[in-house]
Amino acid sequence: QVQLVESGGGLVEAGGSLRLSCAASGRTVSNYGMGWFRQAPGKEREFVAGIRWSAIFTYYADSVKGRFTISRDNAKNTVYLQMNSLKPEDTAVYFCAVGDRTMPTMRSLGEYDYWGQGTQVTVSS
Repeated sequence: QVQLVESGGGLVEAGGSLRLSCAASGRTVSNYGMGWFRQAPGKEREFVAGIRWSAIFTYYADSVKGRFTISRDNAKNTVYLQMNSLKPEDTAVYFCAVGDRTMPTMRSLGEYDYWGQGTQVTVSS
């Protein structure tokens, strides 16, 4: 089993930045794909960013490309999401996830096996 704990959420003004962290425990995740998803009130959970185990390949939703950066520190069993130029529409609960299987796209919820509890990000206009 893998336990994931997100941190770093909060309230920020539009144009500001936040850095989310997700620490994994219970098993090393250095060989697993990791991702970030978000869910706004009344909406479905959506893909934000994903990173392969080697960190060479990263993937982003079009809505965050150029503003968000995903990274990982395998020595710390941690994945990060640096969020810059935040917009009110980025307001959501952000979840990190880990997949210990073949992940063709890393964009689908079904490709992930373990999920954190989420951290709230609120961007004021």
